[in-house]
Amino acid sequence: MMELRAEKISQDFLRDSAREGYIVAVAETDLCLSSGTVTAVMGRSGSGKSTLLHILGGLLPPVTGKVLIGETDLYALPEDARAELRSSTLGIVPQQLMSLRALTVRENVLLSALLYGREQDVSAHADALMERLGIAPLAHVCPSELSGGELRRMMIARALAGVPQILLLDEPTGDLDAENTRHVLNLVRETADAGTAVLLVTHECEAASYADICYTMAEGRLTHSA
Repeated sequence: MMELRAEKISQDFLRDSAREGYIVAVAETDLCLSSGTVTAVMGRSGSGKSTLLHILGGLLPPVTGKVLIGETDLYALPEDARAELRSSTLGIVPQQLMSLRALTVRENVLLSALLYGREQDVSAHADALMERLGIAPLAHVCPSELSGGELRRMMIARALAGVPQILLLDEPTGDLDAENTRHVLNLVRETADAGTAVLLVTHECEAASYADICYTMAEGRLTHSA
């Protein structure tokens, strides 16, 4: 099983005015995501949670430190190799609703598999996920016709379709009603119990209650919650 480790990573951004200096989005941070474990990170908007997830997911190079997937230094890889490692190992659900509007819902769910020639390997699992998440009847619909909650569930199915070893979720229940929230959180828990390392970024106590380990993030600093 795969483990993700962040060692002394940090990130800062220049404010709108250079005279105002830099804002620290992520202070020097160590974090380990272990297989079979749900790790929750809670915090207010602007606390650095999404920036942390983007760094861990290979989407934003840190200013300092490194991210290891197994023994592979993620940011030491060329971009094409990093993208292939993301596709084969990571499932990522960003906070922003994202889809390719020219594709159907099912094609969006299978997108990574289509790009890397693995459609035959994962199509049955993708269909089962869509059924589980209640979007199977929408398989041949365009994403522009979906509600926010339906788009969110499509993105979750897409992240899980390739059976990732590491799953990174940014506010996955933010667009969902109570019933679908429970369905998604139960699926996340089952995914971890099957051996996946899960990071759950959330501000909802209900979502965090499904975690094995919980951290709080404030002003870019990560602290372990009791």
